[in-house]
Amino acid sequence: MALLGERAARRRTGAEPPAQEAPRAPSRLPGLALAAVGTALAFALHLLLPALPALTAALVLGVLAAHLPGARTLVNGLARPGLTLAGKRLMRLGIVLLGLKLSLSDVLGLGWATACMVVAVVAVTFFGTLWLGRLLRLPRDQPLLVATGYAICGASAIGAVSEVRRSRDPEAARDTATSIALVTLCGTLAIAVLPLLQGPLGLDDAEFGRWVGAGVHDVGQVVATAQTAGPDALGQAVLVKLVRVLMLAPLVAAVAFGVRARVRAGRGMPRGSGKRPPLVPLFVAGFAAAAAVRTVGLLPDGALEAAGNVQEVLLAAALFGLGSAVHLPTLARTGARVAALGLGAWVVIGGVSYAGVVLTG
Repeated sequence: MALLGERAARRRTGAEPPAQEAPRAPSRLPGLALAAVGTALAFALHLLLPALPALTAALVLGVLAAHLPGARTLVNGLARPGLTLAGKRLMRLGIVLLGLKLSLSDVLGLGWATACMVVAVVAVTFFGTLWLGRLLRLPRDQPLLVATGYAICGASAIGAVSEVRRSRDPEAARDTATSIALVTLCGTLAIAVLPLLQGPLGLDDAEFGRWVGAGVHDVGQVVATAQTAGPDALGQAVLVKLVRVLMLAPLVAAVAFGVRARVRAGRGMPRGSGKRPPLVPLFVAGFAAAAAVRTVGLLPDGALEAAGNVQEVLLAAALFGLGSAVHLPTLARTGARVAALGLGAWVVIGGVSYAGVVLTG
């Protein structure tokens, strides 16, 4: 008791300093502010160059910010916590809002033949790309992420799968950004290449639209490619694309199930951590709920349009954050193999989707 009283007296007199406070978590505001600036610049570039999708511009600006001498220190230092938050949390919110573009009644209107064709294209593309990536010995999760992006819906699908993988590898964020960069590049090239092939391949407008919807990755890229052949092609392309988006939830659930199995076997998170990823992640459940809301028609058209605009902004900010994690020297070391995987996967999905359109035409 005497000892405690002596210590209290020392604190009152200032002879003994007070206990140190726990260090504060680094602020995320600088990174979020930088992501907001990058997003605004991306949309400004899209207005100046309509052929350049805003999401693609956001990713490129993020990569540039990570390598420009003046911005590199900020990106890798003070802004890193906020940029990491943007790449993860904002991506999840964007995926949830993506569900509002999906109406099950519209999808069913395509007919079972087209729906089964799209499912077959997704399966062949996913497993074919995954096999090719393993064959090329790409590291870590890169084959899985690229396969997901090509098979379903580009950056959104890659972001969803990378979230449920929960890899502790410090290279995980770079793998995600590299995979998104590859899929975005190939999808952007499709905007210029596929319209040139409509005539030589003998596709009418509706068939061309279904081919684009089945074979192009991101929703924005599908719209940009299909609109070159008119409104009929555009309508078919969007509906077919939504069937692919519908498969995002079961694929993510399957990946989460695999992660749970690894954790249970002691090959994922450390033993005794008591943490297992949910079989259906919360943001995937939100995606399904948003699709149900769109299907039953609870929201007016104005609200759906506003939600679509918010989704674009959220995904652009997320892609800027992911782009800022790309390290080009590291990417260069696997550049040839990554490029080979991208080209091979592009040939697979283009060929399989074309065959599916012809067979169901």
